[in-house]
Amino acid sequence: MHASMIDLKAKARWVWLETLRIHRRAPETRLASSLSPVEIFVALYYGGVLRFNPTQPLTETRDRCIISKGHGSICMYPILADLGFFAMEELEHVCESGSFLGGIPDPVIPGYETVNGSLGHGLGVATGMALGLNRKGSDRDVFVIAGDGELHEGSNWEAAMFASHHRLDNLNLIVDNNRISMLGHTDDIVSHGRLGDRLGAFGWSCAEVDGHDVDAVCAALHVMKAQRNGAPKALIAHTIKGRGVPGLEDAPLCHIMNPKLETLDRLLGEAS
Repeated sequence: MHASMIDLKAKARWVWLETLRIHRRAPETRLASSLSPVEIFVALYYGGVLRFNPTQPLTETRDRCIISKGHGSICMYPILADLGFFAMEELEHVCESGSFLGGIPDPVIPGYETVNGSLGHGLGVATGMALGLNRKGSDRDVFVIAGDGELHEGSNWEAAMFASHHRLDNLNLIVDNNRISMLGHTDDIVSHGRLGDRLGAFGWSCAEVDGHDVDAVCAALHVMKAQRNGAPKALIAHTIKGRGVPGLEDAPLCHIMNPKLETLDRLLGEAS
């Protein structure tokens, strides 16, 4: 279906609910981290931003999408199933023995490019891909979705310098800026204040957006993708960790918390 015919807000609401259902069946999945980027992934995959082929996930004509915060992308499972990367029935078996849908995704899942268990490496991998595509003369783009907490890893800033030096304007970083890492608020650990200015100092072109306004995210991604001025690009999406789940939303330790079953049942019941 053409992007203009899709109600992105309705699709985001469906993905949010499906993510709750998956966590209800597989409580070992990280729910809070997977709710903050819902609109980011919906915009990328339903908004006409990414070029992909569900029947040939590794086709050379695809844009590359590196999901660096793998544990926080369980919301991608319903998206990939809905788009035909694998059968919808697989969503009933997340984290079960024999299922390829685990608590931390890896490339055995059609639609995932990289191993995503160790945080802080996605931007470096994406930078290498962007350089390789440039050297091949390809017009394909590379997107990488990173959490703000993993930007504490120094390897990200090495990649940021490298990308700017090599003028990789086919590289697009999206920061799921939910302000909470595993053990508390990022500003209490190492502050990311004025993140756009920090990346700008490394030679990046930066923009910011409300990460839960799916139409605004989609528009910003299209603008970012179209820019070809010799600078790598970043979109800082301001989001809320655990969004929409009472007791989980924006709680300092929500990364390692599970909501009560009655809370999930109530939210899912209200939607039915």
